[in-house]
Amino acid sequence: MADKLKTAFLLAGGCAGCEMSVVDLSEALVDALDALEIVFWAPTVADVKYKDLEAMPDKSIDLAFVDGMIRNTENLHTVKVLRQKSKVLVAFGACASLGGIAAMGDLHTKEQLFEKAYKSTFSTDNPDGVYPTPEYMLDGKYNLTIPAFLDNCLTIDQAVPVEYYIGGCPPHYSFVGQLVGAILAGNLPPAGSWLTSGKAVCDVCKRNPAITGHERLPVDVIKRTVDDRPDPNACLLQQGYMCFGPVTQGDCGGSCLNVNIPCRGCGGPIPGIKDFGARCVSMLASSLENEEVAAQFIEKYNNMAKLVYRYSHTASKFNHRIAERKEY
Repeated sequence: MADKLKTAFLLAGGCAGCEMSVVDLSEALVDALDALEIVFWAPTVADVKYKDLEAMPDKSIDLAFVDGMIRNTENLHTVKVLRQKSKVLVAFGACASLGGIAAMGDLHTKEQLFEKAYKSTFSTDNPDGVYPTPEYMLDGKYNLTIPAFLDNCLTIDQAVPVEYYIGGCPPHYSFVGQLVGAILAGNLPPAGSWLTSGKAVCDVCKRNPAITGHERLPVDVIKRTVDDRPDPNACLLQQGYMCFGPVTQGDCGGSCLNVNIPCRGCGGPIPGIKDFGARCVSMLASSLENEEVAAQFIEKYNNMAKLVYRYSHTASKFNHRIAERKEY
């Protein structure tokens, strides 16, 4: 058979959930390995070191996936090295493509984040207030180093060029299986594209009034899932639960809605949307019945940035306006 496609996976500043979606392919992954050669998968799966990646010839990797955002100097270095070694680089999952949950930390200062993480939480025992430091001289002779925390979270394409983007937190394993097939068949869109079915979550949601035959009505009350249990057979948005299904890619098959949870946008924006959070605000505002309902919305969700940019803050125009981005 033809040479196998040399493939690599790198976990940057994420949780490895995206890589688990690959492992969840189970037997399908085993079958795909007949056409793929995994040359690097770290730090989660294979016992390889970053020096092994650095030693590979430039452009020797046909296809590389990065999951997780860039949050520290180690992430930044390894992503740059992988880019140098790879012909095609894919930002895999919400963190790599949009910033992800951790990117909301940029709405706070580094000092606030460290104080919360290492000092003020109820389970932290740190009476001397010791914080991590990139360099420390132990016993006057051992220079210990750890990665330095960057001033801002970065998406992968804010550090290096990226050919393709995949949404999801994590991407649904069934969609990952479809992607593997498309990649092996060479059936890919132009560079710079999102690899997506092109459908919104609402298009695949069994609650959609267009599917159930119910009348589409304006939202006349605002609810949160802590307030009540949603009707599992009715549109969540029309019940008053803020759902981003109309503007989010539905490659997940509506997974959250299938378990009675509103969509929060981890799949990324449907094609044509430039700023996910801004479109969410526009969509929600146009769905509300009147100003009284709008007032309820503001009262229930009093931190709009953390609602509509839960997964996409780093990639947003909002973020670019409020923070002067640093060149790395």
